[in-house]
Amino acid sequence: MDTGSGRYEICYAEQAANDIRGLRAFDQRTVIDAIEQHLSHEPGRISKSRIKAMTQPFWSHFRLRIGDFRAYYDVDEERRTVNVLRVLKKATQSTPEEST
Repeated sequence: MDTGSGRYEICYAEQAANDIRGLRAFDQRTVIDAIEQHLSHEPGRISKSRIKAMTQPFWSHFRLRIGDFRAYYDVDEERRTVNVLRVLKKATQSTPEEST
């Protein structure tokens, strides 16, 4: 719910939570901090280096670049929530065709 602060609530899908749990502690903190920093205020704000709108049809609407990691997410403007669907390491995992 919007409490007047302009913030979005961050929600993690089960698969995204599992992805994060599988990371080293340092990387977990880096990923969570970046998600909180960049997605809690303007999650749909596209930038050249960090946030990209995915070409549809695709299983997520946006991708956040966090170093070697990518967080895939959707935004629900009505409920002011960001739904993080997956967090993948770019170097070792290809982008899945569908969210599993």
